[in-house]
Amino acid sequence: MNDLRKFLNEEQDPKAVEKILGRINSLLTTNEQVEYIAVQKKPAITLSPDCIALTNKRIIFCKPKSFGLSMDFQDYNWKDVYDCHIKEGILGATFTMVTIRNLRNMMDYLPKNQARKLYQFAQEREEEMREYRRQKELEDKRAAAGGGIIVNNSTSAAPVEAPPQEDSFAVLLKLKNLLENGILSQEEFEQKKNEILARV
Repeated sequence: MNDLRKFLNEEQDPKAVEKILGRINSLLTTNEQVEYIAVQKKPAITLSPDCIALTNKRIIFCKPKSFGLSMDFQDYNWKDVYDCHIKEGILGATFTMVTIRNLRNMMDYLPKNQARKLYQFAQEREEEMREYRRQKELEDKRAAAGGGIIVNNSTSAAPVEAPPQEDSFAVLLKLKNLLENGILSQEEFEQKKNEILARV
């Protein structure tokens, strides 16, 4: 029961949480843990309400089938989630999730305080994943531009080292490519270009 208590802070149905937690725990990967569970509360009585479980690695939509005898799990890794938002209505809130490939999933009739917690947690993960995607995009651009040039992310200009087998013209072409891809500023480009031309 102690494990359950941390998931019952926003008046979640204890029976639904216990049932879903038992099933989700068997799906967790190494170092994955459940952070929050929201339980749907429809105006009509339901034997097994739908739930959303948030882990440190993904969002899991849990939808019981066949009067709760089976369960449909739909999960989305945080790195693939583009946006999450909530819309509050009279009978509760709707939580909607959109992936970077524009897949959508949603759950309605969530108690508003639970939906807000989902949203709060999702926003924190989204910020982390935006930074992760930004870093990956920069790495991909650098790799596409040709890895022979060292670029420093700090404000000071990075030294350019031309490999002995590369001529100055090839290095200038790589620098121009980095400039066009937004990896180097115009000022950094001019400085490096002047250094190379001075050695010729």
